[in-house]
Amino acid sequence: MTLDHGLVLLRKQVADWAVDFRALALELDADPDVIHQHLDLPAVRYLATMIVPAEWGAEPVRVAGRRFYGMAALERAVVMEELACADAGMLLASPGPAMCGVLVDLLADDAQKSWFYGRILADPQWTFFALTEPDRGSDATALQTRLTPDGVLDGAKRYVGNASRASMGAVFARTRPGPLGITAVLVDTAAPGYSATPLDMLGLRGARISAITLSGMEIPPDRVLGRHLSQTQRGMLACVRTFNRLRPAVAAMALGIARAAYEYVLANRSNPSKDEQCRLDRLRRRIDGTRELIHLAAATVDARADAGHLASAAKARACRLAEDTTIEACGFLGPGARLEHPLLDKLTRDARGVEFMEGTGNMQKLNLFQGLLQGKLDNRSQS
Repeated sequence: MTLDHGLVLLRKQVADWAVDFRALALELDADPDVIHQHLDLPAVRYLATMIVPAEWGAEPVRVAGRRFYGMAALERAVVMEELACADAGMLLASPGPAMCGVLVDLLADDAQKSWFYGRILADPQWTFFALTEPDRGSDATALQTRLTPDGVLDGAKRYVGNASRASMGAVFARTRPGPLGITAVLVDTAAPGYSATPLDMLGLRGARISAITLSGMEIPPDRVLGRHLSQTQRGMLACVRTFNRLRPAVAAMALGIARAAYEYVLANRSNPSKDEQCRLDRLRRRIDGTRELIHLAAATVDARADAGHLASAAKARACRLAEDTTIEACGFLGPGARLEHPLLDKLTRDARGVEFMEGTGNMQKLNLFQGLLQGKLDNRSQS
């Protein structure tokens, strides 16, 4: 699909901002706390309030007479590709609402939104989205973090981005057995009972992937998300819709990493042979085709929040492309490529990290297959 003029200009604006991200990529990879020294960068400032609706006072990006708040999946996909092409680590290290913001937009009442968005707009705030648990992954049927009737939260979460430096976030917990016994709560990390520790990571180090421990943490009733909604609209339905809205952006992030590796070869491999040029052309076509799929998936989600099957296809394809492209890029630059080209080494590590964000390829394929069986994919989508 073809982007409209406003989105094309937004992409150019973000690409200009992204130059700063590339310059800091290796420094941040060595020390993720470097992000605290660069909160004034234009791209970081944009990410810090991205996904805050206009009615809550967010300052938009203004391009060619249009205002962009990051609320649409297609807009986020355009932005994420450009920033990840510069550096996915800086992108993930930046403060902002991120996944938690999408969940708040879906579930929060006005008082909760006022509390959440007010803090976001006052100062740069890191947030987190905690679903995955140790030894249980993201399987909601096995979720064991518990919220008692009197509002005490106990449990553990793992592989949660930015949890060790976040000031607030969303935690999924069980209130009773069964699929309707899962709910999400807003957590203030300064409250007693919360602790988070960064995990050692090979790739995407800027994201500060963390393990969380929740011990006797008191959750006020007004921090329970979706309390004004029916039980069926809370918990896992909201989680699925959040993934649907964000998955095209994760796919775009993987695409950005693939594009960065491809462009790195173009800049550093002179006089490719005819066979090498054919391989490069094939990679470029895969990159262009994957972008088309991501944009179609994002536009589909924007039209219907529960239509996430194409987003799963886009995420699976983009992550495969990121791994393939970084491996091929190393081959173009010789046996010592990862030692001689630290940035390419980082791209190779980051490509493997993005595979595990918001569901692995196998989970995406399962979601896509279920959509196919249920007749939720039209002929254009299936092709």
